[in-house]
Parts: sequence; C-alpha cells; structure tokens
Amino acid sequence: MNPPADSLLGKVAFITGAGSGLGEAVARMFAACGARIGAADRDEERLRKVCADLTAAGGTVLALPCDVAVPEQMQAAVEKLDQTWGRLDIVVANAGINGTWAPIDLLTPEDWDATLDTNLKGTFLTVRSCTPLLKRGGRGSIVIISSGLGNRMFAVTSATAYATSKAGLVAFGRMIALELAKHKIRVNTVCPGAFVSNIVKGTRFFKTNDLRLPVLYPEGSVPLTGGPAGTAEQIARSVWFLASDLSDHVTGTELYVDGGQSLLQG
Repeated sequence: MNPPADSLLGKVAFITGAGSGLGEAVARMFAACGARIGAADRDEERLRKVCADLTAAGGTVLALPCDVAVPEQMQAAVEKLDQTWGRLDIVVANAGINGTWAPIDLLTPEDWDATLDTNLKGTFLTVRSCTPLLKRGGRGSIVIISSGLGNRMFAVTSATAYATSKAGLVAFGRMIALELAKHKIRVNTVCPGAFVSNIVKGTRFFKTNDLRLPVLYPEGSVPLTGGPAGTAEQIARSVWFLASDLSDHVTGTELYVDGGQSLLQG
C-alpha cells in the first residue's frame, strides 16, 4: 500500500543519497505524493538518471550533486535548493556507506575516518545547512536514517566503524530534536534492519572467519517474513510517515523497521 498521492503536496523535500537504494525509494515515493524533491548524491551520473526518471513520471525534481561530507558542497546544494523554491519542509538525511568491516586491530584510522565522515559528519552537515531554511518556514521534519546495527544488534563485530557511526546518529537525533522543538521542527530516526540494497557493493571486507560471533538463531532471521529481507519501499513508507503531518506529535524517537530482526539478533 502506497501513501496518498497528495499527502505531501506543496512540500519541498531534501533527500541525500537519492541516487540509489533507500534514498531513491524515498525520492520516488515523495515525488508520487506531490512533493518537490531536492535530490542529492555524490554519484552525479546515477543521480541524474534517477532525476530523469522521476521527471518523466511527472515529478518535480532538482538534481543536487554533492558529497555530504564536504561542507562547501553541502552548503552550495542547499543554497541552490533555496534559490529554486524558496522553502524547505522535509529533510531526509540518508546518505551513508558501509565502509570497511575488519577486526579492530586491522581497521586503519583512514578506514575509520572515511566511514564516520560520510555517515556521522555528513548527517551533521546536512542538518546544519538545512536548519536555517526550516526555521524560516516555521516548522519542518527531519528524518535521519540510522540502522539496527549499533543500536540493537551487535553480533557483526567487524562492523565497528559503521555501527559506531549509526549509534551516534541516534544520539544526534535526540539532541537536536529537543533543541529544535521550540521551532516546531521535528526530528526522528529510522533504524532499518536488513533490506535489499546495493550498499554492500561498496563495502570493504577483510577475509577472515572472525567477522561474526557464532550465534544460533531460531529458524528465519526476520520473523515477519520467515527469513527474507525487507525492501527499500517498506522502509520508505516509514520515512514518509515521519515526514508527513500524520506524525505531527512525534519527535526525538527511533523507529525500528526490521520485521523483528533485531529481536533475534541483539
């Protein structure tokens, strides 16, 4: 079931990591609901293809190629959005990478920095650049994409940098939710479990048998499905709810969208 076609009519949404995966699914869903989309991604070719598809489907989309971890690029993207539409209602801070998954003694400072720069610093820069526009509008919604890993799930011991960055996003979301509440800006965090995505393609894995602790799970790692992972569209519907006025009394919370996966793999 998809959200109502006019549920975001008149809204302007800024979505990072919109060139693929969950960000693309959110952009498609929001555009179908009537929102104007500022779509950001550091892969310009991939981003422009998604934007062309959305435009062909009747959406209103602005391609904003940028690296979320570079302050000047993020600020320029938000300024272009402001110059184009003069308002901002929704921010989806989605851009992220898996980075390097390795035992702690093999994880280099460069590996650590690369993951936290995109996942944690990039989200900070996104919110920092967008907040003045949201304040000017008198209200808004920020949805941060974190993960079940690092918040409820810890068995993948090699994913230290990734999990740390995602746990940091939960704390960041709570802090700014309280800070921005007086401006009627809501801040919530979505923590997905496993879902079909291409993010794993950019992951650097060390060849070792010690990356996951030996844990026995009941049959089917995702209780609601009996095993199969979720879809980006299922996660996107939860993002839509938190972005929409239906959640106008919800802020500072985390929503786990994992089919019960984290209940088994804590």
